Amino acid sequence: MASSMVRSAFLRTALRARGGAPGSTVPNRNFASSSGHHDDAYETAKWEKITYLGIASCTALAFYILSKGHPHHEEPPAYPYLHIRNKEFPWGPDGLFEVKHHDH
Repeated sequence: MASSMVRSAFLRTALRARGGAPGSTVPNRNFASSSGHHDDAYETAKWEKITYLGIASCTALAFYILSKGHPHHEEPPAYPYLHIRNKEFPWGPDGLFEVKHHDH
């Protein structure tokens, strides 16, 4: 059993070194990107320029939108039925994430 494993490993290595089984040829694969005659450096430079233009335009748009400001609304009226506390929380009189000033 061990000798057959060694023999098959040796044959696989020999066939890989030779380029495949005798009489078999590996077909060349033509990818769609390699069929055109575009230069990779040209494509890289093009997309780099597009990226920088996109970053600049998004930054300018964000600056314009954020510089306009936003309306400030008044505080809502303190309705008596909101925030009814019949029993104190274990961590204190306020909610877990709200802090209010209490008059003692």
